[in-house]
Amino acid sequence: MGSQTVTKQKEQTVTQVMSGAEAIVKILIEEQIQVAFGYPGGAIMPVYDALYDEQDRIQHVLARHEQGAIHAAQGYARATSKPGVCFATSGPGATNLITGIADAQIDSTPLVCITGQVPSSLLGSDAFQETDVIGISMPVTKWNCQITDATEIPEALAKAFYIAKSGRPGPVLVDITKDAQFQKFDYSYTPYKKIRSYVPKPEIDLSSIEKAAVEINNAKRPLILFGQGVILANAEKEFKKLVEKTGIPSAWTILGLSALETDHPLNVGMLGMHGNYGPNLLTNECDVLIAIGMRFDDRVTGNLTKYAKQAKVIHFEIDPAEINKNVKADIPVLGDAKETISHLLKLVKPNSHENWFQRFQECAKIEQEKVINRELHPDTGSLSMGEVINIINKYTKGDAIIVSDVGQHQMVACRYSKFSKSKSNITSGGLGTMGFGLPAALGAKLGVPDRTVIAIIGDGGFQMTIQELATIYQTKAKVKLLLLNNEFLGMVRQWQQLFFDKRYSSTELINPDFQTIVKGYYIPTKKVTEREHLEKAIEEFINYDGAYFLEVMVGKENNVFPMVPSGAGVSEIRLE
Repeated sequence: MGSQTVTKQKEQTVTQVMSGAEAIVKILIEEQIQVAFGYPGGAIMPVYDALYDEQDRIQHVLARHEQGAIHAAQGYARATSKPGVCFATSGPGATNLITGIADAQIDSTPLVCITGQVPSSLLGSDAFQETDVIGISMPVTKWNCQITDATEIPEALAKAFYIAKSGRPGPVLVDITKDAQFQKFDYSYTPYKKIRSYVPKPEIDLSSIEKAAVEINNAKRPLILFGQGVILANAEKEFKKLVEKTGIPSAWTILGLSALETDHPLNVGMLGMHGNYGPNLLTNECDVLIAIGMRFDDRVTGNLTKYAKQAKVIHFEIDPAEINKNVKADIPVLGDAKETISHLLKLVKPNSHENWFQRFQECAKIEQEKVINRELHPDTGSLSMGEVINIINKYTKGDAIIVSDVGQHQMVACRYSKFSKSKSNITSGGLGTMGFGLPAALGAKLGVPDRTVIAIIGDGGFQMTIQELATIYQTKAKVKLLLLNNEFLGMVRQWQQLFFDKRYSSTELINPDFQTIVKGYYIPTKKVTEREHLEKAIEEFINYDGAYFLEVMVGKENNVFPMVPSGAGVSEIRLE
């Protein structure tokens, strides 16, 4: 965002003398932060000392690695719509946050990261554990700053929380020198309500919505593509009314999944590389393409030169940078999705598109016969990932939060999980971060403890953040951990099979005994290798009152279909 001039509301404030570290904790309380994640170290130690006195108001979750801490903060933010807060010390502590920050930036997750820094007198001297975290994090944060004077702390953190939460959310980072944390000053705090030159919500142009309504009303073969923008805008109710009033088939990105319940008649499924046959194929047959809160990621569009060339494109988007970035919009509609959809609802006419919708049903029938029946109901051979998810659905009834890691299991979880509530699918979308699932599930469970939270992870990603089993044990979080073990880096292996002549280079995993490891963290565990034991094990897994680890051995060389090959157009989707 660059340098900003600040405009603050003038209010009567009462000052009191405290240290910079005490001010940081006080501000978290003012911002109603109840859970924070992190890992202590020398440069952030004054903040941890201040946290000691507020343990009854802020639960600090001690991760076992800073990457685990920030992924947990992401899971918390995605499940609650509140900013996730993360602490780390200078040097390696701060740099270990960068992957999670980059993940949050591309997936629009609100985070406030507070890092300690060496004393200001040592800046630039290559002091012990000194790193230029501002320079490193600048490309992957919505905003960042460094503080060397305690008097700057309230204004910087007020700005940080406002920027992280407003408009298109994202991660911010505030780096604070150790001497600023010790320094005493006259504290007062006023949250931000406005920053000059920062426009989190573009002003709505009603004429663009009117043009969009005309095209939608006249369309014969319209298709809605919805993404996480619907969820971030809290626009699920308005969106559902729009879908039902217009009768338009609607398909989702993996981050948009759960904005509309999966069993809704007009929910036609998943877009993209491993998405459903109908929405991919018919993207290139629709006459009006209505994108709402999605950014036309390459995994959704495939080859852009072959993407929806026949359609008029209407793009509802809060971030002007996304308009025309990948797909040219005939009618761009800038603004918060809740507000723009509310205006649109008044202008669109009740409609149904029965003949057009029939095309989706025909495609769904083909996919059911060629792919889904084989994946969800195999009666011979090895266990499939899909049949595991299918049984999970039976016991959760669509009410659980599913947190997936990255790989084949992620695609299968997104394709087959059933959801009846929003904010129920949490995964690493844009960055595709292996190791995300386990700590993000912990964060989600701490954010919404009354909901069942299930992490679906692979044997590769699991070993990237396996140490966070200790955090689950220490917090007593009742999170469910489902390991789909195929003894491969499955998604890479699938590509090697299909496009590299089965040259399985560095993708087969010689795994440890996960059962023994998990028992070492005092978490109940079970392993399933036979179909006859699967359903009973899943029932026990779901119903157990506490954390539980279930390992299911699945086929080593099972593939995820449908699939849009790299470089292909979405209508070139393969079913086998």
